Amino acid sequence: MNHDRYPDSYIANILHSVKSIAMIGASAKDVRPSYIAMKYLLAKGYEVIPVNPGQAGKEILGQLVYAKLSDIPKPVDMVDVFRGSDALPSIVDDVLALDPRPQVLWAQLTVRNDAAAEKAEAAGLKVVMNRCPKIEYGRHSGEIGWNGVNSRIISARKPVLQRGYQALGIRARPQ
Repeated sequence: MNHDRYPDSYIANILHSVKSIAMIGASAKDVRPSYIAMKYLLAKGYEVIPVNPGQAGKEILGQLVYAKLSDIPKPVDMVDVFRGSDALPSIVDDVLALDPRPQVLWAQLTVRNDAAAEKAEAAGLKVVMNRCPKIEYGRHSGEIGWNGVNSRIISARKPVLQRGYQALGIRARPQ
């Protein structure tokens, strides 16, 4: 996979197929990007499980925080990484040790390690680096256009009305 540019279909497929996300590096500070992304993804119907050893046992946005991936008692579909690029190789090792394995490894903006991505892809995971699922969701749903940002996506499909402060989205509302 070329990690300089992702096809829109690749990102959209991930956003549609994923239901649960383990967020490594989730912060309890409401001004941090991980907190903002977690709040947004929760509002869009994803189950987001925060992973942060310093906050383990506490809650962030009403979600119990785990110290490490292997502590999460149920399978997750995606691992979202809010850590530095140098941490990605050991995170990939942790992800590959999970049973069952997540389908996706997503590294946030500025986080990129091609060797780690190659190892994850060789094991069958989809990998996205240097992207934010919150931004990509907004781009694919059309919400990002509300701020005057070009989403590079043209669609005649009507957005799905959802609850929340940004109420349009690409996912069906949970019943």
